[in-house]
Amino acid sequence: MSLETLLRRADLWRGGDPFPAGVGRDCLSTGFPALDARFPGGGWPLGALTEVLTPRDGIGGMALVLPALARLSQQRRWIAWVAPPYLPYAPALADAGVDLSRVLLVHPRATHDGLWAVEQILRAGTCSAVLAWPAAGGTRALRRLQLAAGTGDTWGVLFRPERMAAEPSPAVLRLRVQAAAQGMSVHILKRRGAGASGPVWLGHDPPDG
Repeated sequence: MSLETLLRRADLWRGGDPFPAGVGRDCLSTGFPALDARFPGGGWPLGALTEVLTPRDGIGGMALVLPALARLSQQRRWIAWVAPPYLPYAPALADAGVDLSRVLLVHPRATHDGLWAVEQILRAGTCSAVLAWPAAGGTRALRRLQLAAGTGDTWGVLFRPERMAAEPSPAVLRLRVQAAAQGMSVHILKRRGAGASGPVWLGHDPPDG
């Protein structure tokens, strides 16, 4: 492929662009004004991959995405959970405004099937969001997920251990979430169009809207 041909591709991201053409252009408010103010476009990058890195389960990573999931569940597309470490607590999701009729649970038969399942669901375009807890996956595998998310116009959210922060990742947005007094702190490790930032302090009380 020639350089001229490459430059005409709609999915090419050019340095300095806040978002690539056609990929991750649309954003969805996080429901947390303090975070929206730090994120390019003012919210979660749709049609792209987001990583939420935590030292352990139960820190608040799920609470971070619940307001957006509530809005997405009002659409006709599904919200898929792939290999969650715990069975999602339906009453808590309903209290957060998530329409449970739009939620799918996917449990791959084997660990190595997890990334394959995530990629297929991201690419299919039938889900507005895919939440996944991959047990493995290097840069090459994550790049495939990033491309699949763009193809399916699906928001991919990967919950991974904090130690993975030292590894490179093609995800357009990477966050490290830690417990804090009366809430949690969110460090922005990677975002397009700007450098790392943080921490942003968020309380336990649900955001407005």
